[in-house]
Amino acid sequence: MTTDAISTPTNQAPLSPEGRPPGRVFDQLFRIATFAAAIVVLVVMAGILLTTFNEARPWFQERGLASIFGTQWVPISDNAGNVVDPGLGAGALIWGTLYTSAIALVLAVPVSIGIALFVTEIAPGWLRRPVVFVIDLLAVVPSVVFGLFGVAVLVSPLGNDIYGPISDALAAIPLLGALFHGSSGRSYMTAGLVLAVMITPIITSITREVFATTPSALKEAALALGATRWEMIRGAVFPHARGGVVAAVMIGLGRAMGETIAVVLLVGGAANLGVGLFESGETMAAAIARSFNESTGVQRSALIGLGVVLFVMTLLINMGARWASGRSERRLRAGR
Repeated sequence: MTTDAISTPTNQAPLSPEGRPPGRVFDQLFRIATFAAAIVVLVVMAGILLTTFNEARPWFQERGLASIFGTQWVPISDNAGNVVDPGLGAGALIWGTLYTSAIALVLAVPVSIGIALFVTEIAPGWLRRPVVFVIDLLAVVPSVVFGLFGVAVLVSPLGNDIYGPISDALAAIPLLGALFHGSSGRSYMTAGLVLAVMITPIITSITREVFATTPSALKEAALALGATRWEMIRGAVFPHARGGVVAAVMIGLGRAMGETIAVVLLVGGAANLGVGLFESGETMAAAIARSFNESTGVQRSALIGLGVVLFVMTLLINMGARWASGRSERRLRAGR
């Protein structure tokens, strides 16, 4: 073959005057832009944390660790009406936040996983699209709508017809009597129930996408070996999607912990450390929304401090979700 037979492509883009491909400059610009966007997120997060912590400093300085772990939130006054103890401990509010969120997860996670499995593995094509549409629609409904629904439909029937009889029936049983104590329609249970309805679409949507990423070869191999549909899901789908499911649950938990308006309407507003599901309680977000406009001085700093505590708790939960998700993916790659 002669050198004349070798031809160079005529449509090849010429090099830039510096001798670099023309797309190299745009690639560098894209890299710089994405890096700047990531830095902006970190700067905004750090700015929020530092600013709110500075505003909450009087609360931390005056109360110390009691500002976080104290159980008394209502100010304590003497007989003359003078405040003798700020009584601004966040312990009861932290407990209420975690308690209502835990109730929501217990109710929402099984339902969410069941809906996601139904949509991805069982539902026929003509039914899958409407179900997905309704789930996505519920995820964007404003929280105040859920709260008003709870006030108008759930509070009175639950408090009068359900909570009271259950509490009376189980009162003589030591543990169950304490757990199901109370009869208030505005309670931990009512708030947790509405929170469960609110976070179910979020967990379902993410879990559905995770289940859909399971390779078809894994599922077909399990079925070819004689596995039933449930055995295929347990042996192929769940191990592959474990990390994503954990992340979805943690995202739902973060939404439940930070929810405000619906909880303000339904939790009752009584800060306490009780375990009774049917007792009134309070959460950090609800306390901030309920009292911030009328607060001054140390109380205002305390409410801002509640935001700092909630921010740190949510950050730790997200970090834990990332760790659990990464650990699950590493175990999956290792074949365990």
